[in-house]
Amino acid sequence: MKKTTIVFSISIVIAIAFTIWGMIPESLWPRYNLNAVSSAVHTFLIDKFSWFYLLSASLFLAFCLFLIFSRYGNIRLGRDEEKPEYSYMTWFAMLFSAGMGIGLVFWGVAEPVSHYYTPPTGEGATTEAARLAMRYSFFHWGLHPWAIYGVLALALAYFQFRKRDAGVVSRTLRPLFGTRIEGGLGVAIDTLAVYATVFGIATSLGLGAIQISGGLHQLFPRIPNSFSTQLLIIVVVTVLFMLSAQTGLNKGIKWLSNLNIALALLLMVFMLFAGPTNFIMDVFTSTIGTYLQNLPSMSFRLNPFEQNDWPKVWTIFYWAWWIAWAPFVGTFIARISRGRTIREFMIGVLAVPTIFSALWFSVFGGSALYLEQFQHAGIGKVMNEKGIETALFFTFEHFPLATLLSGIAILLICTFFVTSADSATFVLGMQTTNGSLNPPNSVKFVWGIVQSAIAAILLFVGGLESLQTASIIAAFPFAIIMILIVLALIRSFQQETARKAQKPIK
Repeated sequence: MKKTTIVFSISIVIAIAFTIWGMIPESLWPRYNLNAVSSAVHTFLIDKFSWFYLLSASLFLAFCLFLIFSRYGNIRLGRDEEKPEYSYMTWFAMLFSAGMGIGLVFWGVAEPVSHYYTPPTGEGATTEAARLAMRYSFFHWGLHPWAIYGVLALALAYFQFRKRDAGVVSRTLRPLFGTRIEGGLGVAIDTLAVYATVFGIATSLGLGAIQISGGLHQLFPRIPNSFSTQLLIIVVVTVLFMLSAQTGLNKGIKWLSNLNIALALLLMVFMLFAGPTNFIMDVFTSTIGTYLQNLPSMSFRLNPFEQNDWPKVWTIFYWAWWIAWAPFVGTFIARISRGRTIREFMIGVLAVPTIFSALWFSVFGGSALYLEQFQHAGIGKVMNEKGIETALFFTFEHFPLATLLSGIAILLICTFFVTSADSATFVLGMQTTNGSLNPPNSVKFVWGIVQSAIAAILLFVGGLESLQTASIIAAFPFAIIMILIVLALIRSFQQETARKAQKPIK
């Protein structure tokens, strides 16, 4: 591992220390075990800094929209004559599979149904609650998360491919800190990026293991939906994504990303036509309108006078989750976006995944709400009794070929699982080898083992709640760095356009 940097060594030590800490039983160290400490930190951040997460996410979206319409949109992420490395279809498939694949499958039914019974305002299980449920599902998986990813991805691609700097997070701050960023400050920032990546991907892997376990239990009741099953799933999938990681970006990740999109489209199209088609498309059309209409007010909503914790439980968690994922997804999107203009990049990153997510929630969430409202299917009751991971599979039972649908869904979760973990090992390899575009397999192997171990430990000590807590804690300091990155980009764009204006006309 001669290519690794000091960031690799520091990050590995932190990861091992965290893993050992997480293995200490709560009974032996009740006040200072991992779950107790992370819960205390989580409570503090939510109580004191919810506003900060909300304002940060909205700032990132405003910045991305500004770039689309500004003169900076013509700047290319690479040399002026450089062309994109991947086609549009492959590019969309790769960025989407890494970005939020497992999460969409996990929450596609569960989130709208949860909001239906516990809406942000008003009474649950009403027509207005159903409208709010769909609108906020669009909101949580729409423009804001992809703007968060887009800001960091743009910075990394711009400084690496156009400015020829190292492809690590710290170097994006060179316009603000100069050569100081190459010392201890840069090491600290890159270590924080690795930390955020590890916990962000651990959240996704934990969700994937939980839902695969729930799906298998639904199909085969003899298989228990327990931590032992989830641990076995993590072990098996770890072997699979480690095999994929050894093949590199243009084979394993590319092929699996295209397979993910094919399976997701197959499942979604079948559900669209097997379910209440007109109802689903009416939900999609009307919710897109109300989402865009209410986007400004939803972006700044915290309910201080009502003392309602709903925004903290849902919106703030999601914004923290996306920020924690930003180093991972941002680095990966930057790697596959070389040669595109800033305008092309931003439109692609914001619009395409947002529309796909809206369609996904309309098909799966809309079908579930139709069953709840008009057929009283009891999906919410099943979620309360058996866990939210079973919501999708219980919904399938009300449609033809339920067993086949569940099998395809489990396969889709597995391929998303493998692709996300594979992409994460690639990104962690880049971040700990000074931005190498092709990190050594040995480094990717180490990070694959580490991130799977973290996911297993987080599930063991507190399940989904611990995964959420870790995401929010990792996101807070990184949000500050991302704000600085926005300032660094603006300064660098201004300098570049000023130099071009000063060049004599030939």
